[in-house]
Amino acid sequence: MKNYLKLSVMFCAIAAITVGTASAQRLKIATVDMQKLFKEYHRTTEEQQKFSEEFARIQKENNERLASIRALEEMLQGLKKKIEDPTLADNVKREKSREFQLKLDEAKAMDRERREFLGRRTRALELKKQASMQGILEEIRKRIVDYSKKEDFDFVLDKSGLSANQVPFLLYTKDATDITAGLLVELNKDAPVAPAQ
Repeated sequence: MKNYLKLSVMFCAIAAITVGTASAQRLKIATVDMQKLFKEYHRTTEEQQKFSEEFARIQKENNERLASIRALEEMLQGLKKKIEDPTLADNVKREKSREFQLKLDEAKAMDRERREFLGRRTRALELKKQASMQGILEEIRKRIVDYSKKEDFDFVLDKSGLSANQVPFLLYTKDATDITAGLLVELNKDAPVAPAQ
């Protein structure tokens, strides 16, 4: 809601400036689709691939830990059957019960440690991913500013922005130039060439 209010204030200010200066000169306004720029920028794809691979490594390690826990659970099932055997002597039953309790405690500790590992590593990776994506967004924003200055635009508005009600902020723009395609070319000019298949 705060963002919506900020944007409403910003649009009111733009409208006031536009009305005040419209008679003096014609404003040069452009639109850009930030979502498309972010999604189709080669660095975004590369970073997302890197994070997917890292998440797969975390998941693989988690699965290996789960396999060890499952093996321990199978051992516990075997011990439980032995303990329930009515032909077993009482001293052997007590020994097997102690062994069962130790293995059960070990399994619980392993599972707790596995869950903590998974939570810790996943949270750390998510924070790292957020920082990386924020950096890419800032890089795109800087490129938009540089491009807009070079092309002498007065205003550049993000046409992919949505209000709190999920309605686009820009419902109509008269004589606005969409600079998304030109920016995409500029952003991806240094993209690595895909290997020939």
